[in-house]
Amino acid sequence: MKLIIQIPCLNEAETLPTTLAALPRRVAGVDVVEYLVIDDGSDDGTAQVARQWGVHHVVSHRRNRGLAAAFRSGVDRALAEGANIIVNTDGDGQYEGGDIEALVTPILHGQADIVIGDRGVSENAHFSPLKRLMQRVGSGVVQHLAGTQVSDAVSGFRAISRDAAQRINITTEFSYTTDMLIQAGRKRMAIATVPVRTHAAARPSRLFKSIPRFVMHTGITMARAFTAYKPLRAFVGTGSLIAFVGMVPILRFLWFWMQGDGSGHLQSLVLGGALLVLGTLVAIMGMVADLVAANRKLMEENLVRTRKLEDMLAAMQRDREPGRTSATAPRRKDAA
Repeated sequence: MKLIIQIPCLNEAETLPTTLAALPRRVAGVDVVEYLVIDDGSDDGTAQVARQWGVHHVVSHRRNRGLAAAFRSGVDRALAEGANIIVNTDGDGQYEGGDIEALVTPILHGQADIVIGDRGVSENAHFSPLKRLMQRVGSGVVQHLAGTQVSDAVSGFRAISRDAAQRINITTEFSYTTDMLIQAGRKRMAIATVPVRTHAAARPSRLFKSIPRFVMHTGITMARAFTAYKPLRAFVGTGSLIAFVGMVPILRFLWFWMQGDGSGHLQSLVLGGALLVLGTLVAIMGMVADLVAANRKLMEENLVRTRKLEDMLAAMQRDREPGRTSATAPRRKDAA
């Protein structure tokens, strides 16, 4: 049983050593613990610091590609390295490394596919009142879209089983957190939460430059996920609403027409007819999108089968390599 703890980083050379020092070297029920750093285009030597501290795997992006891309790169590398469980944490030391064992325990016991670290948003002293409000509202929306009970949907501190990682396909370019949960909920994966400890942020977030920007991007991600997984409800519902609104001016025209004054209200008939046509077209778009969604499910099933075949081939290749042994835990570098 191998656990790989991945850390997406952007200019974290200063805080990364502290984060690495706090990570567990051993976890009950796990045979091998390895670390993976994803350097997302840093210009402060983050990758070099990771190697100096004995990190087992380092993935480097030539330029900054964003948190979602860094997360995807990390998961792909972890799967290629044979990880049975993947834990994602931050490089700024926000999350308590000692809680990783609590994160992976439900997966080890077969109780969950994905485990989210709940930061206790409503009572967390490190969050401002506005951030607490936004977290509660956002988590409530994600719970509705995913059909799950996750009180801290945007927490990046999470554990993922190998099977879940193979079945999740992150499509957003902003943040993977909500996209992953909505996909997992729609794919009927078992999602659990465990309380985790947090520390005060060492620096402002590099994920978003302002609260309105964060709200906008998160809203777009949720809307895309909703239309992708519930196209009939999204488009047919919208089309029906437009058509219903279109009936109002048509009924108005008919009322005046029965009163003998229809010629003076043709604009109501034109407007209502246009809205009816628009509503019908939107509903048809929903039917087409539903067919596309069905085709996407088939493609995702084929992708999972392909990934499992690649796992089998990689395992066979590793077995053929003479003298191959599991990597040991990274060294703890003493302070100068």
